Amino acid sequence: MAIAAAGEAFTDGDAGARSAQPRQFIVTVYGLYARADGGWLSVASLIALLADLDIDEPAVRSSISRLKRRGILAAERRGGAAGYALSEEGLAVLREGDERIFRRDRSTLDEGWLLAVFSVPESERNKRHVLRSQLTRLGFGTAAPGVWIAPAHLHHATAAMLRQQDLDGYADLFRADHLSFGDVAAKMRQWWDFDELERQYAAFLDEHEPVWQRWRRKRSGEGREAFVDYVRVLTAWRRLPYLDPGLPAELLPADWVGTRAADLFFAMRERLEDGARAHVAAAIA
Repeated sequence: MAIAAAGEAFTDGDAGARSAQPRQFIVTVYGLYARADGGWLSVASLIALLADLDIDEPAVRSSISRLKRRGILAAERRGGAAGYALSEEGLAVLREGDERIFRRDRSTLDEGWLLAVFSVPESERNKRHVLRSQLTRLGFGTAAPGVWIAPAHLHHATAAMLRQQDLDGYADLFRADHLSFGDVAAKMRQWWDFDELERQYAAFLDEHEPVWQRWRRKRSGEGREAFVDYVRVLTAWRRLPYLDPGLPAELLPADWVGTRAADLFFAMRERLEDGARAHVAAAIA
């Protein structure tokens, strides 16, 4: 399934640029810089840009081939130049990703919860696996067998996923409020793996806080340097909003590490975005 493959390519791996695969950097570059040109980049431009990230040409070509096989990229020549364009499936996942990756505000308790309740016959257990995998990818936690929970703002993304995967006949979506019994903050730690969340956020901070401190001391910076650091921090960041789907701030610790990680990412984005884009424009030209 192309959408499932695209989602995995966009979010797989640990939350650190050091552990990222070349294909993840390629997806980041396409997401940031290709859509203004119809989702297309020449192979030559892509090789040049990935070289700035210390990724050699054979690794770029191998990763492109893999993304093509997964239905994310399609070969296309323009003006005599060989290149690849994002597929419709890839563009759809990028649009969904924009809403997650660049969403600064957390959900609130007033907005309520989204419950996904599903029942899949044993004879179709492969669909049960796909459904669970896709709900996990979207950031749902498990409240009970067959009952998954997420902040209510994920309603449209979840409904779209169920339709795209032909799973809408196996699930119902409900808007819910927690009315009584139990400490929701404590239950949230059961529904989501907070130990893993904290580890991933801490790894992100360990890797990128020194980079941010270096930029804070700079009066200016080269476009290439901005491009490298921005692509690295975004590639590392983009998995985290799927692991932590904007859980309500009221239920999180006051010193929640995810808040510091978000502050760091958005500060680096503001500082690096323009310089990085200028470097890419010059490289492509």
